[in-house]
Amino acid sequence: MPRLFTALEIPRDAALSLSLLRGGLPGARWIDIENYHLTLRFFGDVEGHTADEIANALDRVRRPAFTMKLSGVGAFGQKKPHSIWAGVSASPDLYALQGEIEGICRRLRLPPDPRKFTPHVTLARLKNANPRDVANYLSARGNFASVPFSVGRFVLMSSRASFGGGPYIIEEAWPLVGADHDRQASFDNSASEASRIVW
Repeated sequence: MPRLFTALEIPRDAALSLSLLRGGLPGARWIDIENYHLTLRFFGDVEGHTADEIANALDRVRRPAFTMKLSGVGAFGQKKPHSIWAGVSASPDLYALQGEIEGICRRLRLPPDPRKFTPHVTLARLKNANPRDVANYLSARGNFASVPFSVGRFVLMSSRASFGGGPYIIEEAWPLVGADHDRQASFDNSASEASRIVW
């Protein structure tokens, strides 16, 4: 059974900026560039009928398109770091979109996500990484920032259980109000005619 989550895609220019952060950290397993994304809400393993309920409810989201910028790097796991991530500059529109999706989850009586929403793009998974090496890596790259980019849609993604996550499949996509559809075409548009999820 696939794991489902809503996410924002990372466009090519921003992904290339992120790719420059790869390397220089023993014990890191770097995420493939095509798998970069920003998770909005993780649903986990859900049955097909629940997946359809989620997709139907997401049809009602009407949030405006917005601009976002990746900024800064950090690590999850204080004494035993387990992943490296790039952060996001303050974005009220991003939090509003995530909040609306969270509200949909409550209405569908889905289990709450135990983790506080911390917008980020995972760059690497760590295995037995030395905390000092991680601290040195982060301090050397602390001034990272991408160019701002437009967010014109959000997607429902699935992944099969695997070490480090991925590959990720876009099951369905929802445009945001006022999105530049020509710009969105630069993303993988294989999900543009996505049908309802059936497993």
